[in-house]
Amino acid sequence: MGSRSRGGRSSGSGLLLLLLSLHLLCLHSSLRCKLSSLTHTHASLLPPCSVSECFGFDCLCAAGSVSAAGGGGSGAPYVGVTIGTAVTNLLSPSDLAEFLRAERITHVRLYDADPRLLSALASSGATAIVGVPNDELLALGSSPATASAWVARRVLPFAAANSRNPGLISAIAVGDEVPTALPSALPVLLPAIQSLATALAAANISSIPVSTPLPFSIVLDPFPPSQAYFNQSLAKSFLVPLLSHLANTSAPLMLNLYPYYALMQSGGVVPVDNAMFKPLPPSLEMVDPNTLLHYTNVFDAMLDAVYVAVKNLNVSSGGVPVLVTETGWPSYGDRKQEPYASRDNANTYNSNLIKHVVTDKPGTPMRPGAQASVYIYELFNEDLRPGPVSEANWGLFHGNGTPVYLLHVNGTDGFLGNDTTDRTFCIAADDADEKAVQAAMDWACGPGRSDCTAIQPGEGCFQPNDVRSHASFAFNTYYQSQGKAGGSCYFQGAGMVTTTDPSHDSCIFLGSKRYSNVTKSDGANSTTTQTSDAKGSAIWRLRTGRENWFLSILRLLLSGMVAVIMTNSNFWT
Repeated sequence: MGSRSRGGRSSGSGLLLLLLSLHLLCLHSSLRCKLSSLTHTHASLLPPCSVSECFGFDCLCAAGSVSAAGGGGSGAPYVGVTIGTAVTNLLSPSDLAEFLRAERITHVRLYDADPRLLSALASSGATAIVGVPNDELLALGSSPATASAWVARRVLPFAAANSRNPGLISAIAVGDEVPTALPSALPVLLPAIQSLATALAAANISSIPVSTPLPFSIVLDPFPPSQAYFNQSLAKSFLVPLLSHLANTSAPLMLNLYPYYALMQSGGVVPVDNAMFKPLPPSLEMVDPNTLLHYTNVFDAMLDAVYVAVKNLNVSSGGVPVLVTETGWPSYGDRKQEPYASRDNANTYNSNLIKHVVTDKPGTPMRPGAQASVYIYELFNEDLRPGPVSEANWGLFHGNGTPVYLLHVNGTDGFLGNDTTDRTFCIAADDADEKAVQAAMDWACGPGRSDCTAIQPGEGCFQPNDVRSHASFAFNTYYQSQGKAGGSCYFQGAGMVTTTDPSHDSCIFLGSKRYSNVTKSDGANSTTTQTSDAKGSAIWRLRTGRENWFLSILRLLLSGMVAVIMTNSNFWT
C-alpha cells in the first residue's frame, strides 16, 4: 500500500499564509454580506446537516485549464471508498465482494493490485482504481520492460476484452503522495506513469487512465483560492510535464484533500461547521476578495485553489479532470491532540460530503455544475496502522463489517445503505462530570431497571471497561425501554441524544438497525442478532448464514439421539 500520509499535514510556510488569509477573508465577508443578503435570506432555515445552496454568484475569473467531471473523465459524479489492508482479521476477498454488493459500493480504490482481491471484485459490480506502491516506483520508472510485465501480470487478466469483467479496473494510481512521502522517488515517478501508459496502449487497453495521487500540500497560499500556486520547486520539473501527459492521455489529476487537516492546523481560524459542509451565516463565510466568490465549505475552496494553481502554470492542456482520491474524517483520536476526531464529526463530514457530491452536485463557486468525484478514506478502520490514535480510526466500518457510525445518506440510491434519520440513541454526554455519569448509571441499572448484564465482566459490552462506555449502554437501554420519550435521556445532564449508532464489535445497543433482538437467557444477556432488513450487516449475514445451517443440522442429529435414548434407556423411567 502507499504511504497514505494524507497531504496537508505538512504544508510548510504556506500554512501561515493560509491562516492569515482565512482570517482576512472572514473579516472581508462581514463587509460584503449585504451584497448577498437576498441569496442567504433562508440559510438559517436549512436543516442542521444540509448543504447551503449559495452558488448564485457570477464567476468573475477564468475557468482555468482543468475540469471536474465525475470520475475524472465523464459521467455523473460519484463517491467511492478506499480499502486499506492493515486490518486485524480482514475479510476474505469473497466476503469483501459480497459486503460491497450489500452496501451498494460501486467504486473502490485499492493501494495495490492484489490478483486475489481483483478476482473476487469481478463479481461485485464495483470498479477499482488499482495502486502501485511507492516501493515499486524505481523498478517501473527505470525499466519499460518491467512496466510491461507489471501490466501483463496485474492488469491484463482483469481488463482484457476476453476477461471476466473487462471494465473492472477504472484507473491506475502510481505511488501515493510521492512529493512528500518519498521525494527521492520523484525523478522516476513520471517515467513510471509514462511506461505504464505505453504498456497499456500496446495491450489495446489505453482506455485505463494512469495518474498519481498528489498531496494538497503542494498547493501554496491556497486561501483565497484566486491566488493559489504550486510549489515552485515542483512546478517546471514535474507538474508541467505531468499535466501535459495527463491531458494527452485523458487521465485525471488525482488529489488527496483533507479539510480535517485544514481545521486542525488553523488555530481556530477555520470554523468547524465550514470544514464539515454545514451552513454558515454570511458573516462567517469565506469571500475571495479578488473574485468576490463566497465559499460555504473548505472542500470547495481547496478544489478551486487547485484549479487556479493549474491555470497559473499556463499549461495548454485542453482540460485535465480532477479526481479526489482521498478525503475523510477520523472518528476517534487523542482527546487533547485531536479534539475534532469524533464519531459525530466524522458522520457529519462524510454524510454531507456524499450529499454534496451525489445529490446536490453544485461544483465549486469557480466551476459551478462541474462536480468532482471523490473517494472516502476509508472503508475499514485500519487498526494495525502506527502513528497517532486517529490513524487507526478513519474507517466507516470496523474490520468485522459492523459500522463505526451510520451515515445520513438519504436520496443516494441506497449507497452504503445505512441511513439513521429515524434512529436515535442515548449516550453519556462528552462534557458531563464522570462522577455524575457514574451516579446516573447506578440509577439506570438500579431504580431505572435497565438490564445492565451486558456490561458485566466477560459479557459482550464490558470492553472498553470505562465509566462512559458502560453508562452509554445503560442510558440507551433505559431510553429505548421508555420509547425514547422526552426527558428519558436527561439523567441530570449526564446523557445526550445522538443519531450515531454506538454499537461496536460484538456489543450491540438496543435500537440498532444492525441487530434488533436482545433476549435474556439463564440470567445473562445473549444477543440474538437478526438482520432487520435487506440493508443489514452483509458480513454478519454471510457468517451467521453458514453457522445457522450447521446448527440446524446439529439440532436434527441431537433430536434423533434424544429419541433413541428415551426409547432404550431406563434413566427416563
